[in-house]
Amino acid sequence: MQRLRTLVCAPGAIAAAALLVRLLYLVHFFSGQLAAGAQRYFPLYEVVCVARSLCEGRGFASPLPSASGPTAMVTPVFPFLLAGVFKLFGSLSLASSVVVRILDILFSALTCLPIAAIGRRLAGPSVGALAAWIWALLPASVFYSVVWIWDTTLSVLLLTTALAITFWVAERADRKSWSVLGFVFGLGTLVNSALLPVVPGCLAFAAYQARKRGVSWWRTAGISTLAFSITLAPWVIRNEVVFRGQVLLRSNLGLELWLGNNPQVPISCACWLHPSHQPEERARFLALGEVAYMQEKQQQALDFIKTHPSTTLRFVYHRFMETWTGFPDSFIDIWAGGELSLRASLVLNYSFTLLSLAGLLLARRRSPLLSLPLLNLMVVFPVLYYVCHTDPRYRQPIEPVMAVLTALALAESLRAVRAYLSLRQHKQLTEDLPAV
Repeated sequence: MQRLRTLVCAPGAIAAAALLVRLLYLVHFFSGQLAAGAQRYFPLYEVVCVARSLCEGRGFASPLPSASGPTAMVTPVFPFLLAGVFKLFGSLSLASSVVVRILDILFSALTCLPIAAIGRRLAGPSVGALAAWIWALLPASVFYSVVWIWDTTLSVLLLTTALAITFWVAERADRKSWSVLGFVFGLGTLVNSALLPVVPGCLAFAAYQARKRGVSWWRTAGISTLAFSITLAPWVIRNEVVFRGQVLLRSNLGLELWLGNNPQVPISCACWLHPSHQPEERARFLALGEVAYMQEKQQQALDFIKTHPSTTLRFVYHRFMETWTGFPDSFIDIWAGGELSLRASLVLNYSFTLLSLAGLLLARRRSPLLSLPLLNLMVVFPVLYYVCHTDPRYRQPIEPVMAVLTALALAESLRAVRAYLSLRQHKQLTEDLPAV
């Protein structure tokens, strides 16, 4: 029994179980697909188009189905990874589709390891194991690792690993450890630039913890910052040269802002207007060029925000709701007309969010300082999506933190129930004793 319990709580075993669950879902996913010659195995998203361009020798370019020039619409790591898969297994082929999904599955399953480490650091090994199991079986984490060909699962793995390293390096003084922290954050930013806003808060926490232990905070923070900068440097220099100082990491902020803030937005986003889907917008993109097109869209979005403040606030509200519940409308509105499956999804999404918020409050009470990196991710990371536009998958990078906080809330609830039952049992035994 003890051996089984040890196995169930082992992070490696949990990661293996997560891998198995995802592989089974992968088989189910492909069993429902059409015959090989009757469909395209890759939707032509920006990362896929850029990877195809790299594979065909046209460089880091052409983010839309139509050929265009050099691009910075996406950061480089995942397109290069995908291009490598295309080189080995065929561009847009069935074999490449299977391989890249298996890689995404592997990234998602490996995320169990840093989740367990964070939970163990915050509240002990049992919370770490429970958090890893929550992630292993979380429907959203299984779904996006199989279905969505994007940088999502790699972003999740790198951000969660960087967070685990943040807690770890706070107790170390060697240069190598602090360099690793900066490198992992830099690599994560090159996978998904949306991770960038949480980096300063995590580095500040680690530096402050080092300072409390008598370690020179400016030296350790400087080492991490230098490693972070060196990791980003080749991509930044490339953009500075190619786009003549007009792009730092990505060029598409103006477009994303406009997609969520224009007269055609129904609730929170008019995603069908993206030039990948809309022929008129694609023609405009090709006519102006990438940078000029993005600048035009940014100005249009800012003009709309200035002239429609109440509508913009309504959009922000719906995006906030969609970020945290998976739905842009309120619980009551959806529940009233929803089918059983929709209601089940609604209950699961709301429960996950509410339990993670309860766990955050408990973490703050247990250790206000140790909870700060978690609070940093929960508060800072989604802000950009409130302003631009959102989708349930955009929250994936911080869902491992939510899993840790949910595990903490469940563990504390179970402890409270056990304490209450023990107290009642003791009281009952006391009452049953004969009077002396």
